[in-house]
Formats: sequence, C-alpha cells, structure tokens
Amino acid sequence: MTQALKIDPDKTAVLIMDFQQRMINNNASEPEDVIKKASQVLEGARGAGIPVIYVMHRGGALVEYAPDVELHEGVLPVEGELILTKVRPGPFSTTKLDVTLREMGKDTIVIMGVSTSGCVLSCTRWAVDVNYKFVVVSDGCSDPDPEVHRVLTEKVYPRFGTVINAQEFLAAI
Repeated sequence: MTQALKIDPDKTAVLIMDFQQRMINNNASEPEDVIKKASQVLEGARGAGIPVIYVMHRGGALVEYAPDVELHEGVLPVEGELILTKVRPGPFSTTKLDVTLREMGKDTIVIMGVSTSGCVLSCTRWAVDVNYKFVVVSDGCSDPDPEVHRVLTEKVYPRFGTVINAQEFLAAI
C-alpha cells in the first residue's frame, strides 16, 4: 500500500509559469481546463499558507507592455505575491528564483506552466540538478501537443519527481 502524498507548506512553494494570455492562446491544448485547474491549485495553496511565485516570459515576441503578454485574468496574483521575469524558457537561469526559494527555506516546488515541453521541462531538469524536489500538477500544465504532454507527465517527470493532478494537490495540503 502506498502512502498518501503530504505536502509540507513550510518547505513548499508553488510556481506558476507563463500563464500569459498569448502563451495560453498559442500553447495550451485545452485553455479553459488548464486555467480552471491552476486557479484551484492557487486557491488551495494560498489557503494553506503556501507561497505562490509567478514567472513571466519577456523578450523576443513577448515584448514588454503588449496587452496579450499580461497574465491571464483567471490566474492573477494577489497582493504580495512575487512575480519574476525571465527571458529564457526555464525559470532559474535568468531570475533570482533559486536564491528566493533558498531564502524562504523551500526545498520543494509545485510546478504549473504553459507549456509542458517548454518552461515545465526546463524547470524540472534544473530543479533536480540543484537539489529541489518537484511536484508537477499535470492538469495545471498544458502543451500544444497533447501527446507530448502525456509522455512527459506519465513517463519522464515521474522518474525524477512527483506528478499529481489538482485534486490530489488539494488533498495533499
């Protein structure tokens, strides 16, 4: 019998990456579903006292101040939540995310992002390399190719971390 997953709010942060309007429109295979599930996770995390960190992509086609590169209205931050800006696919290499997590005493990150094969993949690989545990919320992620999403969440990510859905996250906090 496997033991139920428990998420320790004192050691965990939630990362929500690239939930910008253009990214959702172009890279989410089921936009309404991923927004709904991500919103549920955010609400649960906030209620449990788990910090939420937003990571937004800027640069290239995602220039500053273009209206469709703003965060999607279904997953907006609340006052006091950190928003980091990156210029590469992953959230670590061009932000202060690692330092921030370590200063907060966090060793586990719960990951949601668009896309599963972009920011999420980059985040999981880097996280493992620098000794973070990760939990990918599978239905809080999306990819333009549903088969790629399936392979990553069913075959690749479980080799190095944990993959759950939004309901399982809510039960674990």
